[in-house]
Amino acid sequence: MMLNKIMFGCLLVVTGCKTNDPTPDKDFVLKFIKENPGRSSIKLVRNDTVFALHNGDKMMPLASTAKIILAIEYARQAAAGEINAAEMVPVADLEKFNVSGTDGGAHINWLSAVSAKIINQKISIREISKGMIQFSSNANQEWLIEKLGPEKVEAELKNLGVKNHDKVFFLASSLFVGKEAFPGLKDNLLVEKLRGMSNSDYLTYINLIHKKLLIDPSYKSDLGDFGTDVQKVWSDRLTGSTVTEYAGILKKINDRKFFSIEEQKYLDEIMEYLLENPANSHVFEHIGIKGGSTLFVLTKAVYATDKKGNKVEFAYFFNELSNEENSRLQVGMNYFDQNILLKPTFVQEVKEQISN
Repeated sequence: MMLNKIMFGCLLVVTGCKTNDPTPDKDFVLKFIKENPGRSSIKLVRNDTVFALHNGDKMMPLASTAKIILAIEYARQAAAGEINAAEMVPVADLEKFNVSGTDGGAHINWLSAVSAKIINQKISIREISKGMIQFSSNANQEWLIEKLGPEKVEAELKNLGVKNHDKVFFLASSLFVGKEAFPGLKDNLLVEKLRGMSNSDYLTYINLIHKKLLIDPSYKSDLGDFGTDVQKVWSDRLTGSTVTEYAGILKKINDRKFFSIEEQKYLDEIMEYLLENPANSHVFEHIGIKGGSTLFVLTKAVYATDKKGNKVEFAYFFNELSNEENSRLQVGMNYFDQNILLKPTFVQEVKEQISN
């Protein structure tokens, strides 16, 4: 069952990526935005000039793109000495929130990648934070919210000046709301009940489930009814925000004026993993990317500063997708990102296409 799938995928900005689709439509993303304006939003800024803005203030589910907020709060607390980035955490503590089959293998892939950094079955908070961004581990996201403090994560949104943003909540725990709130209910009846829940009740159950996952290893073994229709409700109720807000957040990171030197150091460490590829570091001084997805949602937020000092920030969100649209967009998004980052003429093309 694929839920909150990894979205950094095979993107290597300069070298491109291989795909199983032998004939990908490189223009599919731009076509989709033009032909499906109600299901799309985008804001594209290059060197402080807005080149594209569509549905800038429309609230859309973020999926894992919301993890950027946690990355920022982690950087703030690490810089302030409120947490120790080098503190070693039992891998077993993270495993409490790893729900098998729901993250596209993100958590397992991360553990495999950092195996050499696991000492006596422990891993550092620094690596946990990196894994949340680069591999999009939902288990790491849940653990990190607990460590940072939900109230401090909420305060970070205010510190950033973000107004249109839902609460950032425990992702793994949110999978079990139907099971916990309406035990035994299935199919349409469960969907109806879940859709009718207030936001307050929904969040209350998520927090209750989080506490159960902390103490009961067997709880996560059964999701209850989590079929496609229930997943749709879950997807719709994910933390939402707008491309305008996220383009603004990216600009704060990219301008390197909003955060302190220490905060920026910790933030770069986890956001700019693409620079580990020499092909990317040859072209870019800074580049950060975070995406998110469900069966119905695709989101992406990207910032970069190239070696010539050109800056770009862009965020684009899609919702209400079919399986085919989702698959084709995932392939097309890599080409879309690369063209924006590497071809200034394409940025102008996006402006013209979106304006029309």
